[in-house]
Amino acid sequence: MSSEVHIEVTTPIATVRLDGPDRHNVLDVRGWRALAAAFDELSEREDVACVAMCGTGGQAFSAGSDIGGFAKERETLDQVRGYSAAIGSALESIQSCKQPTVAIIEGICVGGGLEIAACCDLRVCGESSRFGAPINRLGLTMSYDELQPLVRLLGPSPVLELLLSGELIGAERARTVGLVNRVHPDSAVVEHGYGLAARIAAGAPLVNRWHKRFVRRLLDPTPVTEAEREEAHAAFATADYREGRLAFLEKREPRFRGE
Repeated sequence: MSSEVHIEVTTPIATVRLDGPDRHNVLDVRGWRALAAAFDELSEREDVACVAMCGTGGQAFSAGSDIGGFAKERETLDQVRGYSAAIGSALESIQSCKQPTVAIIEGICVGGGLEIAACCDLRVCGESSRFGAPINRLGLTMSYDELQPLVRLLGPSPVLELLLSGELIGAERARTVGLVNRVHPDSAVVEHGYGLAARIAAGAPLVNRWHKRFVRRLLDPTPVTEAEREEAHAAFATADYREGRLAFLEKREPRFRGE
């Protein structure tokens, strides 16, 4: 059986959890669609300031697609198109989620799991985590939609190294190439991952959303338009600025709020 996708919300943090530890939290076509729906739902919630993504069981973030089900779900050309569309929709929903996203990676993170992690804004992992995409051994290919977040994050050479060698890399190598932001002891990665999510959620939520949007926009090589520049100027005057500034000054000098 493939993973079920669960949403757990303890405001202001939400968790999207892949729950299929007996098979390394793999996803079938329905699972990919459920993953897309989960992020689409959370993206519209104003009470959520950060989304954590994780797997169940402590042994794997995710091993990606359920290869054992390909004979039934990904055999004909039409099935391949439909399955690819489901994966592409899920990856796009993660990337376009309005809130900042943090992947908390325990253990194995390969194939489609690697793609999911690459779509998150930040990634933390345990010291024993392993990453890769050894699908050349299976005679399978990644689609453009699947490759895009990896190439955007790492650049072409590290992605080709993973694909052509079929090797799994460790946590420190993953940090060196920019795949993960932070490496923690295995026993503490969940604690530190949620600590990072809490720190993000404690920031001004609109500011975090704007910065995420601005950084993503700059990945597009087309020049920033004047309208977009004006939008950024207008964002500076949001209510987040006033409230955030007041809170900051109050910490430094409590009497400020009474002035």
